[in-house]
Amino acid sequence: MDRPDATAAVLAAIEDHAATLSSLRALAPAIAHAACTLAGCLAAGGQILFCGNGGSAADAQHLAAEFVGRFLKERRAFPAIALHTNTSALTALANDYGFEVVFARQVEAYGRPGDALVAISTSGSSPNVLQAVETARRLGLITLGLSGGSGGPLAEACDSCLNVPSASTPRVQEGHILIGHIICGLVEDALCPEIP
Repeated sequence: MDRPDATAAVLAAIEDHAATLSSLRALAPAIAHAACTLAGCLAAGGQILFCGNGGSAADAQHLAAEFVGRFLKERRAFPAIALHTNTSALTALANDYGFEVVFARQVEAYGRPGDALVAISTSGSSPNVLQAVETARRLGLITLGLSGGSGGPLAEACDSCLNVPSASTPRVQEGHILIGHIICGLVEDALCPEIP
C-alpha cells in the first residue's frame, strides 16, 4: 500500500467513525435513561455485572474498572464485575458445561434481584450473552444491552438495548465505549453530586 492510499484509508475510517458517533444523538434519551437505571441500582445497594466476548469483553472489563476505580471523580467504589475475568471459573464452566453458559452460571452465582447485567454484543446474537440475559431476567436483575445494527435477538431479550446504528464491528465497538463513558459520567454525577 503506498502512502497516499494509506492516508485515504485513514481519512475514510475517521469520517465513518465521526458519522457513526454523530448518529448516537438519536440515542441520547435512551442513554440518559440507562444511566439513571444503573445509578438507581447502585444507590439501592446493587451491583453491575458485565459480559461480552472478544472486543466486547475488553469493553466490559474497561467499564467495570471505571465503576470500581473512578471515571472522573474521586469517590467511593461502585461494585461492578466483568464476568470473563476469572479465567479459572470461565474455563471450568466452558469445559464442564459448555461455552454457552459461562456467563449465565456466573449471573446465577453473583446476581441478586435489583442488580444489573450489562450485556455487550456487537451482533446481538452471541449465545452465551443471550443466556446470561435470560438467567438475569429470571433472577430479577435489570438487563441492559449494548449492540449494533438492529440489535439482533439481544434487543428483544433485554429490558432496554442501546444499538449503535452501524453494520461495522469496529464502529459499533467505538460507539459502545463512548456510550459507556457517558453512562459512567452520568452515574458519578447522580450518585456524587457534591464532588466537583
